[in-house]
Amino acid sequence: MSKDKRVTVYFDPEVHRVLRLKAVETQRSVSDLVDEALREYLREDAEDLAALRDRVSEPTIPYEALLEQMRSAGEI
Repeated sequence: MSKDKRVTVYFDPEVHRVLRLKAVETQRSVSDLVDEALREYLREDAEDLAALRDRVSEPTIPYEALLEQMRSAGEI
């Protein structure tokens, strides 16, 4: 018995068309592609949250001050 869970997802028709074409091109199922994309999205989200936790003690500066620092350093 499969441990996979079944869900219903509604896609924009154009997204669905492109997804089906990608599945054919890669010889993978639409479910595989969606599962992989969601895992990547969640992994990136976890990385972003970890980076925020790592930087929580850094001082904050106003956006204008950051721009001025970057201009002074020749970065923009």
